Amino acid sequence: MAIFRHEIESNGRTVSIETGNWAKQAHGAIVYRTGNVVLLATVCAEREAKEGQDFFPLTVDYREKFYAAGRIPGGYFKRETRPAEHETLLSRLIDRPIRPLFPEGYFAEVQLLITVLSADDNIAIEGHAITAASAALMISDIPFDGPIAGVLIGRVDGEYVVDPGVAEREKSDLDLLVAGSRNAITMI
Repeated sequence: MAIFRHEIESNGRTVSIETGNWAKQAHGAIVYRTGNVVLLATVCAEREAKEGQDFFPLTVDYREKFYAAGRIPGGYFKRETRPAEHETLLSRLIDRPIRPLFPEGYFAEVQLLITVLSADDNIAIEGHAITAASAALMISDIPFDGPIAGVLIGRVDGEYVVDPGVAEREKSDLDLLVAGSRNAITMI
């Protein structure tokens, strides 16, 4: 598979999405970069739904690895542990705008994994993780009515700020995450 990379300028930062070099056995895999943030989004799906299944089993798993922040677990436990509460909540935030974009009656199991490979204290990841998840679904053969993008909006000193940094977010009196497509907003 050839390596494909697309870059855009967004809010003074370069955002790049690259595919073709990572997780080659996944149905869709992309590396999303902005600033020092690097996200790996992968998606896999069963070919058919299990017999008798009447619901859509979508699993979204967002993980921040210790090494993404330059830390290695020390002491007796050197392994990554179960997801932290904020990882579980962010997994739900990613699931919410994506779930309605699968076709009605599609019941094949889908697993969507977003792994933070590198973090940046000045960039909030929530909106970027939604966009990365959508990009992985778009390049897969899984039926998905996307793409969508996520964006964080804050208000600092009465001025709206798109994609505020962590320091701006602490001063903000508005913390709004919006996700949507070209035609509709899927989550506020």
